[in-house]
Amino acid sequence: MKPKPIIIGIAGGSASGKTTVTKKILSKLDSAEIAFFSHDSYYKDISSYDEKDPAKINFDHPNSLDTDLLTEQLKILSSGQAIEQPIYSFSSHKREKQTVTITPAPIIIVEGILIFHSEELRNLMDIKIFVDTDADERLIRRLKRDILERGRELEKVLSRYLDTVKPMHQRFVEPTKVWADLIIPRGGGNLIAINMVVQKICFLIDEFHKESKVAELE
Repeated sequence: MKPKPIIIGIAGGSASGKTTVTKKILSKLDSAEIAFFSHDSYYKDISSYDEKDPAKINFDHPNSLDTDLLTEQLKILSSGQAIEQPIYSFSSHKREKQTVTITPAPIIIVEGILIFHSEELRNLMDIKIFVDTDADERLIRRLKRDILERGRELEKVLSRYLDTVKPMHQRFVEPTKVWADLIIPRGGGNLIAINMVVQKICFLIDEFHKESKVAELE
C-alpha cells in the first residue's frame, strides 16, 4: 500500500507574504512532486449570496469560502485520485466554468488566510506554517496589490480594510497562529526559514519514495 502524501498548510494574514513564501518554496522543488491548493480558488460564487453588490459582501469571513469542498478534494487526492480544482475570478467574483486538474503527488501544499480556522481541514495537515508580518506592512502590500493588480480604487480598498479585513484578521486569522508548527516572520524576505522548509520537504519526498518502493516489493 502506497504511503499517504504529506499535507503542508501555509497560512497568515492578508498580504503577509504567504503567497510569496509559497512561490519561493515551489520554485526550489520539482513540480511533479507537488500538488498545490490555494484557498482563494474556493471562494463562493457571488450568485450564492442574496446580496449581489461585492462591496457589501464580507469576503474575509470564513463563510465566504467553500472550505468543505477544499477539504473533500484534499481527502480524494490523498486517496490517490485526481480532482478538478475550481478557478475563481476576482474581477467578476464568479467561479469560472473551467477547472484545473490536480493529480496525486507526494507533497500537497495548501495556502490561504483561513486554512487553520476549520478544525477538519486543519487536522488533515501534517505540517502547519504561519507567515507572520507586521500589520502596517501588510496594509501597504494590500494597497499595492488591490490597486495595481486587481484594479480597485484606493478609498474602497481602505474602507474594506477597516470594515472587514482588519476585524476579520483579529477575530479569525490571528488566533489560528497557535496551531502553527512553524512561524515565519517577515514573509518572503526570510530566506533562511524558507530554505529550511525546502530542505524538510526534500527529505519528506525522499522518504515517500523509499516507502513506495518498499510497498511495491511487499
